[in-house]
Order: sequence, then C-alpha cells, then structure tokens
Amino acid sequence: MGKIEDLQVINGEGYQLSSLEKVIASARANSVWPLPFATSCCGIEYMATMGSNYDLARFGMERMSFSPRQADLLIVAGTISKKLAPVLKQVYEQMAEPKWVLSVGACASSGGIFDTYSVLQGIDRVIPVDVYVPGCPPRPEQIIDGIMKIHEMVKHESLRRRYSDEYKSLLNSYNIESNEE
Repeated sequence: MGKIEDLQVINGEGYQLSSLEKVIASARANSVWPLPFATSCCGIEYMATMGSNYDLARFGMERMSFSPRQADLLIVAGTISKKLAPVLKQVYEQMAEPKWVLSVGACASSGGIFDTYSVLQGIDRVIPVDVYVPGCPPRPEQIIDGIMKIHEMVKHESLRRRYSDEYKSLLNSYNIESNEE
C-alpha cells in the first residue's frame, strides 16, 4: 500500500477525516510535558511563565515533570557549568523518544558573559538543541515564543523521523546511543 500524498482534511456534517499522523502530531503538540532544568536568572524568568500573567497552562503544559522518564521537552534555562554537563546529558538520555530541547538564555545557548574555564559554552556541545531563546535573561514572552516554535516543530515532525539514519547519526555525533535498533 502506497502513501497517500497531499491528504486533505474533509469536514462534513457529523464527521471529520484526517490522517492518523496529523492527529497524533496535534495530540503531541497540545500535551507536551516539560522538564525544567533551571539555574540562575533564566530559571526565574521561566518560572514567571507559569504565573497567571503568562499562563503556560493554556498550551497544555500545566504539568511540570521533574522525572526525565515522564517528560518530552527539556527546558535548559541558565548557566551550565562543565561539572553539570554530564548530569544534563544523563537527564537527556533518560528521556523517552520523542524528545525536544529548548535552550533558554544566553548562558545556556553560548555561555553568555561567562567566558571562563568552568562554564560550558553552549549546551549544544553535549546535547542536541531544537530551539534557542536569546536574551540575558529572556522575557517570559520570548520563552513562550520558543515554546510555540517547539509546538510547531512537533506538529510538523514525521512520526518516522526518530527512526531515520539522519537522526541516529545526530545522536552518534553527541556520543548518545539510539534506543532503537
């Protein structure tokens, strides 16, 4: 059976047809469970997104997961020291597929103003990053914009992308073993 290209959503009275892939993508995007890995001032700005002024719960993210095995979005906010880098990598490896990473702030993205021997100059040196949020520290609106970009990625990602050779080679470049064989 071949793949049907350019499948349209058909609406009618009492029914709606779509592809299973689009339904799953929509369900994934509207029920992301974030794991905050927050240090420094960016962590405080991230906490503000959960307050009533910004209400991150409207994106289906009211449940914070502090267990990597139950999360699918790793939000790294703040300065990551080189001693903390192996812990961050371990948390990423413990997350189940599919998983996404949001790098919040200048320190997580590039080391920020801390160009020292002890600060990791960007978390993308140890784990792959999907979306970067700039700023020092970024405003909650910027963090929400980054989360919305993650949601768009989730909605448009193929269900088979995580099994592709390209994805496996990406993980291998970070010395992370793929769970799928």
